[in-house]
Amino acid sequence: MTGEEIQKMQTTYTMQSWSKQKGLKPIPVERSEGIYFYDTDGKRYADMSSQQVNVNLGYGNKAIGDAIKAKVDKYCYIGPSFGDEDRAKLGKAIIDLLPDTFGKVFFTNAGADANENAIKIARMYTGRNKVFSRYRSYHGSSFGAGNLTGEPRRYPLEPGIPGFIKFFDPYIYREPLDFASEEEATRYYLAKLREQVIYEGADRIAAIEVETITGSNGIIIPPKGYLPGIRKICDEFGIVMICDEVMAGFGRTGKMFAFENFDVVPDIITFAKGVTCGYIQLGGVAVSKKIAAYFDDHYLSCGLTYSAHPLACAAGVACVNYYQEANILDNVAVSGKVLGELLEDLKAKHACVGDVRYIGLFSGVELVKDKTTKERRRDGRHLQKADGKGIFHLQPRKCHHCCTAAYHYAGTPEKLDEVLGKDAAIAG
Repeated sequence: MTGEEIQKMQTTYTMQSWSKQKGLKPIPVERSEGIYFYDTDGKRYADMSSQQVNVNLGYGNKAIGDAIKAKVDKYCYIGPSFGDEDRAKLGKAIIDLLPDTFGKVFFTNAGADANENAIKIARMYTGRNKVFSRYRSYHGSSFGAGNLTGEPRRYPLEPGIPGFIKFFDPYIYREPLDFASEEEATRYYLAKLREQVIYEGADRIAAIEVETITGSNGIIIPPKGYLPGIRKICDEFGIVMICDEVMAGFGRTGKMFAFENFDVVPDIITFAKGVTCGYIQLGGVAVSKKIAAYFDDHYLSCGLTYSAHPLACAAGVACVNYYQEANILDNVAVSGKVLGELLEDLKAKHACVGDVRYIGLFSGVELVKDKTTKERRRDGRHLQKADGKGIFHLQPRKCHHCCTAAYHYAGTPEKLDEVLGKDAAIAG
């Protein structure tokens, strides 16, 4: 099929997420390799977002591809209640990556149902029904995860499920109050959260779930002491602390899991994306030994046809092994330093860049009309660069004003500088 034929057939017969359907022109992709993908006309694109912050190890990773092929030759599917070598190995591998307080993994299909099952587990474990999450958050768009989500993509689900409570996260760049330090901001936000917990009835709250680092709502990095402060509130009132690591987990921040940057250990984490790098979809919930032990004698009312799918688990084992054998975290640290320097240069050069935020290879560029007033810019402006063979671009979604950059781990600092170096421009 030609690129035009692909576009026409796809837009005629399929619906595209987060879009008005009229006038869509999806780029018809022919092949991919490393950090690049190519359209049917041969134009090369440098993928600066790792697709949906999931193709962490780049395109065409042979180890992952070979693991999937080998599994296909054995069998493609066996139900969740049967024994499978890769299912067993991946569960152990993930627990081995986590602090020794963690005990077991429940596998899901993606991040949304990981978050849904995490809050189900917390509610069953505590016998409580309320769940706190933040306004500036995205945890998925299925009905449960969509109620957990705080940003505008929750609106089509309203009126929502009773018991989902929202609170504000620290967004210091846009906070109207002036704080002398990060610690002062942390004290303020934690005091307000603790007060809200008390007013909602602390003994009715099953969990507080947060994205360890706010992802698609602007790469908002928590100030010093904030996450340990949430941990303290949870311990005070017997509340389960859940960290959503769907975007930030598996090396994105320079640590295997983002919470490791902040001197905190949650009770539950959710993950997806980087566990298989998108080669086959997989998500999961990792729970503490204490929570795992509870379900030794209590019924775990969680289940999915494709939980721990054998092909996905084979991809996951290969992926986790590759992270470790290729010393990927070292490359994230080196490339992350270069990325930070390039983003700071963009901020200095362009009047419409109000702020840049970054940790490892997880970064955001906040676009403004005026650096002094910080008025948001939502006019379709984006980062763009011509490289003679193709382009890359980072563009905020229409309801946002922040571009997310999530570079491939396997990409080199030199390629990063080539793509996002001195010739990068703000277009639109």
